[in-house]
Amino acid sequence: MKKIVSIVLALILFVGITNAQKIEDGRKYLSFQKNKSALNVFQSIYNSNTKNAEAIYWYGQALLANDNIADAKSLYQKALQDGVNEPLIWIGAAHVELAENGDLNSAKQKFEQAITASTPTKGKRKNKPDTEILNAIGRANAYGSSKIGDPNYGIEKLSLAIQNDENANAEVYINLGKCYQKLGGENGGEAVKAYTTAIAKNPAYAEAHWRIGLIYASQDNKEMYEKYYNDAIAANAEFPPVYLSYYRVYEQTNVNIAKEYLDKYVQYADKDCGTDYFYADYLFRAGKYQESLEKAKAMSTSNDCKSYKRLPVLFAYNYDRLGDSIQSKEYILGYLNAASSEDIENTDYELAVKVLSKFSGLEMDAANYLQKAIDKETKQENKLKYMKMAADMFAKANMYAQQVIWLQKYNDLKGSMGEYDHYIITNAAYFSQDYVKTMAYAQKYITAFPEKPQGYAFNVRAAKALDTTTNPGIAENALLQQNEFYAKDTATNKRYIVANYYYIMIYYADKVKDYVKALEYCNKILALIPEDQEMLNIHKVLDERAKKQVK
Repeated sequence: MKKIVSIVLALILFVGITNAQKIEDGRKYLSFQKNKSALNVFQSIYNSNTKNAEAIYWYGQALLANDNIADAKSLYQKALQDGVNEPLIWIGAAHVELAENGDLNSAKQKFEQAITASTPTKGKRKNKPDTEILNAIGRANAYGSSKIGDPNYGIEKLSLAIQNDENANAEVYINLGKCYQKLGGENGGEAVKAYTTAIAKNPAYAEAHWRIGLIYASQDNKEMYEKYYNDAIAANAEFPPVYLSYYRVYEQTNVNIAKEYLDKYVQYADKDCGTDYFYADYLFRAGKYQESLEKAKAMSTSNDCKSYKRLPVLFAYNYDRLGDSIQSKEYILGYLNAASSEDIENTDYELAVKVLSKFSGLEMDAANYLQKAIDKETKQENKLKYMKMAADMFAKANMYAQQVIWLQKYNDLKGSMGEYDHYIITNAAYFSQDYVKTMAYAQKYITAFPEKPQGYAFNVRAAKALDTTTNPGIAENALLQQNEFYAKDTATNKRYIVANYYYIMIYYADKVKDYVKALEYCNKILALIPEDQEMLNIHKVLDERAKKQVK
């Protein structure tokens, strides 16, 4: 009898050790973003014991990693209905609430309930919450986009885990780094610290090296991101995400190198819709548009891949290159209208602008997408690029008022203006027929580049356009200012100076009937061309009228 009991205990112990190892394998798959493999492992563990809280929790995490929120929700709800009323299950259910953009306070109540229930009330760890529970809460708040969960709350709980447990594993620091990254802004440094500690805890943790590389990649720091990408490969050459990151580095600049990294990614990643998509993406980059399109069509007829998020983008790119702008527009706009802002890449907005520019009357829609790209972008040079794209688009469409708006945005962000910047915005203002604004820009042009003639010319042209019955005489100061510039080389510019004085003379003679003032400008002209018979005749008439006016 004792022998039978011993065998049963041994079998139970063996199953427990085996399942623990399988859970570790599944967690490694999740770290490697081999979500399909993780799902298979955790589903197998769950099927062997549908009442085990740890198995249920990780099976739900694998479902979430595979974007199957509905099944994860059903799994955790079933567990609670079946009496598996455990802290990990509460956390899993709260995680689903966050994934569904549900009630954040409701989720936090479940998290706090899990902490309270799992905190020892006596012994060596009295009043110290369980590290795995805190890590699961941190994981839930690290999940998804910046709009999901509360990364500050996640940081609070993960920091508590680290404070209470000097042996907290590397995964705790990974989740801490991800929470800091969700906060954005200046928190990249804190994320790097967290990932660096994860590496110190476990140098073979490839994900930590890779995530540091991603932060440096976002800063275009080639030396540093290559270092950490290579460190990730050195830590574990079978870590798929790093090869995909390298593919994204080279996809637009060197398709041959990109293909080498893509092959590595396909070799080590799960064979799923993602690998199919990126192979089709490579075909597009390689100029094999029809082949890429056929691959996209095959994915769209597959039950597994037809709803793959970025599939419409692939269709849009290929149809654009194959000359079918109508279908390209349909696919890219459909994607942009349906996708979350976190899933949209700025190159998607660029494609939308390129396609919309081929259809008249859609310039404002295109500009709207460029504004979204600007709002999403963190690098100034790219923001400037998008602003210039908008300005150029409106210039091409002869929508000069809108061109001025975007040029002003461009100049404001740039912070300094060269001569061309002054020229192009003043010219656009003039063609928009906003002559008041043109004169304002022209004066700035003159101030910045007083030795250049264009600022004075724009100022005069706009002033003349405004020189009507509602703005009488506005051109005089502009013409005199231009003459001051011309006076630097009177011999060369004499005819222009004369023309300006003539305009003012006629204004006083014909419009104002101030013959004394008109005679004054006539004398200025004769000082330059004293032998001109026409001007002598005009002088005689003006002199007579001036004398009568004075009397």
